[in-house]
Amino acid sequence: MKFKVNRNHFFNGLACVTNIVGARVTMPILQNVLIEAEGEMVTLTTTIIDISVCCRIKATVSTPGKITLPVKRLATIVRSLPSADVTVDLAGKERVKISSGSSTFQITGLGAEQFPPVASFTGAPTANLDQEALGAIIRKVQYAQSTDENRYILNGVFFEFEATKLNVIATDGRRLAKSELARTGSGEAAGLILPARTINELSRLLKTGQVAFTHNERQVAFQIDVPKNDEGLVDKIQLISRVVEGNYPNYRQVIPKDTGFKVRLEREKFLECVQRAALMTDERNNTVHISVSKERQTLEITARSAAGESVEPIAVKYEGANVNIAFNPTYLIEPLKAVTEDEVDLEIKSDTDAGVLRGIKETFLCVVMPQRVST
Repeated sequence: MKFKVNRNHFFNGLACVTNIVGARVTMPILQNVLIEAEGEMVTLTTTIIDISVCCRIKATVSTPGKITLPVKRLATIVRSLPSADVTVDLAGKERVKISSGSSTFQITGLGAEQFPPVASFTGAPTANLDQEALGAIIRKVQYAQSTDENRYILNGVFFEFEATKLNVIATDGRRLAKSELARTGSGEAAGLILPARTINELSRLLKTGQVAFTHNERQVAFQIDVPKNDEGLVDKIQLISRVVEGNYPNYRQVIPKDTGFKVRLEREKFLECVQRAALMTDERNNTVHISVSKERQTLEITARSAAGESVEPIAVKYEGANVNIAFNPTYLIEPLKAVTEDEVDLEIKSDTDAGVLRGIKETFLCVVMPQRVST
């Protein structure tokens, strides 16, 4: 194997695939990147079994071949090289010489035959999605994933494909976030749970253009278009992941059918008020109280703890019954940060029923269970 490649192209390609590789792996090969040189392309692939990422870069290939090298060490070396041109030459069975300008490195790797195979999705149905739109709806829900390892079904985001749209849902049992996106493509209805690590990596890779989503019973694949200004990356980046086995809870039962009374709020103002109130909470009293009054036409946000008290009213238009309800402030702050609309609706019924934050134009909602406060 021998090829010549632009240093920046090489480093950008390695940067695309390095993120999933961690220090704690079960096999040394999982710390390596598979480098395959053929034609006018070099394909770079990393895997940790559950997740794989690969991309292609332009190169001048003199001798086709493949090898695996420690990806993080390789990326560090490539970034430091003095010349724009880099030559990679297989100098032995598992040793590679990297030359750039007056610098020469020799790196020991492992044979490509030891690298775990990457799944193929030939012939599988595909759904086509806009990258920016997909990234946006993921950000609107991913904060609600559970981090409790004993509830592994909830340790991820649920992708529910319907005929003309994609629903994405996340819940930890105390709040539930849902957003949706119109979609095109083939394929039957499907429901798949994607692990949190996959969601994080997907969010990092999504930029602009299209992404094609393909799946089978155990794995999913995202073929991500590469922006034209990302020179050296060719065609697509591919992210492959296992799906979480099991049945996701019936989230529709959690969404209140009768949401009670509605109050419309300026999102930024409401967010800032809740953030200020949260400054007066502590571990023992981690709640903010929201009181809505029809007579005063105000929504008042209050927090009390051993440190003191915070009270802040917001003028609103409200025709419902007076309600006083308590929430964990984080469960309000996170969805308010994730939504991009100027206004949101807060739907409340009583101090014991779930509250709902809902987008006005965006197809988004977040159900938040109230805090029980002793009197």
